[in-house]
Amino acid sequence: MTVSEVTLREFGPPVSVPLGFEAGRALAASRVLQSATPDPSRDGHWLLRAGSRVGAVRTPSGLVVRIMPKTPVRRLFFLLGFSLDPARAWRDSREGTVDTGTYDDVVPALAHAVERQIDAALRRGVLQGYRGVEETALVMRGRLREAEQIRRHFGRTPPVEIAHDAYTADTAENRILRAATERLLRLPDVPAAVRRRLAHQRARLAEASPLIPGQQPPRWQPSRLNSRYRPALRLAEAVLRGTSPEHRPAGSAALAVDGFLLDMNKLFEDFVTVALREALRECDLTAHLQEAHHLDTAAAVRMRPDLVVHSVDGRTPRAVVDAKYKVERADGRPNADLYQALAYATVLGLREAHLVYAAGRQPERFHEVRGTTGGPNRRGVRLYQHSLDLSHEPGQLVSALREIAGRLAGASPHPRS
Repeated sequence: MTVSEVTLREFGPPVSVPLGFEAGRALAASRVLQSATPDPSRDGHWLLRAGSRVGAVRTPSGLVVRIMPKTPVRRLFFLLGFSLDPARAWRDSREGTVDTGTYDDVVPALAHAVERQIDAALRRGVLQGYRGVEETALVMRGRLREAEQIRRHFGRTPPVEIAHDAYTADTAENRILRAATERLLRLPDVPAAVRRRLAHQRARLAEASPLIPGQQPPRWQPSRLNSRYRPALRLAEAVLRGTSPEHRPAGSAALAVDGFLLDMNKLFEDFVTVALREALRECDLTAHLQEAHHLDTAAAVRMRPDLVVHSVDGRTPRAVVDAKYKVERADGRPNADLYQALAYATVLGLREAHLVYAAGRQPERFHEVRGTTGGPNRRGVRLYQHSLDLSHEPGQLVSALREIAGRLAGASPHPRS
């Protein structure tokens, strides 16, 4: 006996589920879960444990796995909307720029949000633009592709090999929206009403070419003409990044797992660093994300802090931040985070480093590092740990990050001799 559906909690305890070998193997190979292993105490069962990814997936055998987030869905999509469109979200930090309707699960909320954004984008009609076309035709237009004409039709006309610019709805923007719509229509748990509206949007985008499976989405450039498309495009690209995880073990066929997953580690890191960067701009400071440095003089050990704050000259570091989406243990946060923060402070020549967690018992605390005082009247290196409670309202989250940004702005660059 096997099940067709299973519901897990983000970072929840492992659940023993009756599964066939192929279904369990597909889940284990896809890396969707933190762990998927045969249950040693029950034949025909697998122990499934979710990690930081939330959403829903369907395996080739038809098993639907739902992973419920700890964070309320509306708050989760506020974080997503902020990361996708920080300038707009910074101005309006209420429930955010992503409309999730009344849905409390990740996939229904996502499908509703994407459909609403696409509908808003197409309200004034489907965007058209010029696109280079190469084709074989009976009538000459544009320019002749001489090399192709000679290779394919030497001495014969018509047909002719031509290249021209066509004014068409088959643009990169429309192809991305159509691809996101089609991906959502394949997902489990999309409500019937939302599914009907998505099918309607797909019909409106019928002139756009479908993406070839495995093909990267086309690139688009922001412009005045596609400004009404931008919110929908950013959300559609998030759909395309988060759907259909695939793993191909050596010597075997691909085990495709169709669904949508948000990695809360990446989502929290993006939200914290992007929000701090926006706040620091108000202080006339620059902040670089994932700036490359080396721990050793031989440049053999690379390190990438989540955010490094620079003085006005753009060259002098004055603060460093790392975001940690972790569950606090009973005996406190992992010491490895403090060692990592100390390494950042040491390499950058700073008197303090900051860690921002998704939860904690105290809003802020610090540790002063032994052996770093540098003199009787100077304090040692301090490692600050800040906590953000993601159950708080968006305005409270933004206010808390403004306070942290103020601390970063007040830090002195290179205080050590």
